[in-house]
Amino acid sequence: MSTKDYIEKDYYQALGVTKDAAPADIKKAYRKLARELHPDKNPGNAEAEAKFKDVSEAYDVLSDEDKRKEYDEARTLFAGGGPRGGNFGGGAGFPGGGSTFDVSDIFGSGAGAGGGGLGDIFGGLFTGGTTTRRRNVGPTKGQDVDAEVTLGFDEAVHGAMLPLQLSGPGTCRTCHGSGARPGTRPHACPTCGGSGFISSNQGAFGFSEPCRDCRGTGQIIDDPCPDCQGSGVTVQTRTINVRIPSGVRDGARLRIPGKGMPGTRGGPAGDLFVTVHVGAHELFGRKGDNLTLTVPITYAEAALGTTLRVPTLDGSVALKVPAGTASGRTLRVRGRGIDKRGGGNGDLLVTVEVAVPQKLNAEAREALEKYAAAQADDPRPQITAAIRPTEKNHG
Repeated sequence: MSTKDYIEKDYYQALGVTKDAAPADIKKAYRKLARELHPDKNPGNAEAEAKFKDVSEAYDVLSDEDKRKEYDEARTLFAGGGPRGGNFGGGAGFPGGGSTFDVSDIFGSGAGAGGGGLGDIFGGLFTGGTTTRRRNVGPTKGQDVDAEVTLGFDEAVHGAMLPLQLSGPGTCRTCHGSGARPGTRPHACPTCGGSGFISSNQGAFGFSEPCRDCRGTGQIIDDPCPDCQGSGVTVQTRTINVRIPSGVRDGARLRIPGKGMPGTRGGPAGDLFVTVHVGAHELFGRKGDNLTLTVPITYAEAALGTTLRVPTLDGSVALKVPAGTASGRTLRVRGRGIDKRGGGNGDLLVTVEVAVPQKLNAEAREALEKYAAAQADDPRPQITAAIRPTEKNHG
């Protein structure tokens, strides 16, 4: 990330969020824009591809707490009338007049031996005489990537291996990141001598700013690569096989280390985070590691008891319904549920519901009336006792 990027690019505007946006809002905005500008949805659309790169670059900075802090501090300094090439003259609040002013004297404190902070950003921007200071940046871990997959109910229960296609900025395969057409190569910028900065004296102070001819890169590309137009970066699609473990639940977020965006300057790749969505099953439901199933039974089966064959995910099993089973009772078949992460299986929970016939033929009605006369027991004695005698006579 060059100093020019921190000064001039508005990453918040690129993502359509406010400066005080929460990390969750930034992530939501990025994912929405990434879907809309995805190369697969906009084939051959160079403008969409360029915006996709800008959105990815903005998210790379704003999703990282340290990078975002540096970016905000840099833009605040310049927006507030900070050093932009004016004559500082050695007044109050700056190192003594007549001496060379180095912005790192102000912003470098507190950075610690490990560097970092605004001193690193602006240490190469303001210098004395014609000397330039360059930011010393080590290996950086690549950006994490978020993806979503939708599984069938059976796939979530048993596990699956899924190919996942990911698109994002990557080193151009044609020019290998140089930005120059194959067979040619960039050469040092004659304006800045390859430093990426030009310096000028302002009285007792020296001022250094990004070179306008090479845009701070220190290199000039006479014949740009036709695939990346000189950027050295193209949007690339790669396929990753992701193993979904058995028993995964709807909404689970899986982490696949090292499968995110590649790192820079030899840094490790970021991680891939996959959010899993599980479709519904036409028969089964899920409650933790248990499968749920609702089975209709007749009144005679509930009253007399019976043995049913009920389905499982991998076959069927016998279920004994005791005599006198009430509608809504749940019966448990042990070990026929979902694989548990620590070993073993959940259970199959079968809820029986008495099916009441909507219509009766004459024979069935006669039999049912004989049953009602023979079965004189009141099924609701407490309710009957609570009703006053006068109400009984008018019922």
